[in-house]
Amino acid sequence: MDRIIEIAQDGRHLAVERGFMTVCENGKELGRVPFDQIGAVIANAHGLTYSNNLLVRLAEQNAPLVICGSNHVPAAVVLPMEGHHLQGDIITAQAAMTPAALNRCWKEIVQQKISRQADVVAACGFMDGPLRFMAKQVKSGDPDNQEGQAARFYFTTLFGRSFRRDRSQSGINALLNYGYTILRSAVVRAIVGAGLHPSLGIHHQNQYNAMRLADDLMEPFRPFVDYCVRKMDFEGVRDVDPDAKRRLVALLSCPMPAEKGAVEIGYQIVTAAVSYAKCVTGESDRLVFPFPVGEADLQRL
Repeated sequence: MDRIIEIAQDGRHLAVERGFMTVCENGKELGRVPFDQIGAVIANAHGLTYSNNLLVRLAEQNAPLVICGSNHVPAAVVLPMEGHHLQGDIITAQAAMTPAALNRCWKEIVQQKISRQADVVAACGFMDGPLRFMAKQVKSGDPDNQEGQAARFYFTTLFGRSFRRDRSQSGINALLNYGYTILRSAVVRAIVGAGLHPSLGIHHQNQYNAMRLADDLMEPFRPFVDYCVRKMDFEGVRDVDPDAKRRLVALLSCPMPAEKGAVEIGYQIVTAAVSYAKCVTGESDRLVFPFPVGEADLQRL
């Protein structure tokens, strides 16, 4: 797997030296990473500076630079102008997707998300029947908002009745923020690599969100983060400390059931993006997401 590099200490300077990204402080080099091993860089600290050459090399590597706010939520993502040799044709087809086709894709995404949520609560010893039922009730475009109904049941089941998903809060919410940021950066890179445009979403339509497609395609992968965070919460981990970050980053390299056996989550994200590109161009009519998972699978997280 390509490495996701987080810069979490204030005052660092990122630059290029030959084939390496260098990290320096006050002119002293602290470390370096080969560019061909970098999948994404997450800037999660104050006072960071970057050379223009660094931004160019990251773009050439098709590696997004994710700039985070103090709550670990991405404020911006720097992406390459070109990520695929057929990008122009694919984006043209993507922009021409009909509402019916988009609604059909969104139905599949919501069903997959709720089904994985059911897998997670079952692995934690809770009743999964209501979520299984909701997944079967999803219609094209999800007009009845089964996704929202499932989320309310799911989060209170997983984290307790007093829990509310609030991106501005600390503790569990901050850990979820960070885990979702890791997922989002991986999905963004996969989208660009597949020749798609991240702003042309399937369901998310917020005009201020430039990563709408990433927020669509990452939905079925969110429950993996949720399970990992619940596991840390059960162990008493409440802060987004270096160890918690390492565990959440490592999630991408965990193998999970897929069409051709156990495959790392990071590769499954790439497969999902490519499958949507094929739907866009008419080569396929189905999206490819993780298969059902059991407790033994989730214990790897």
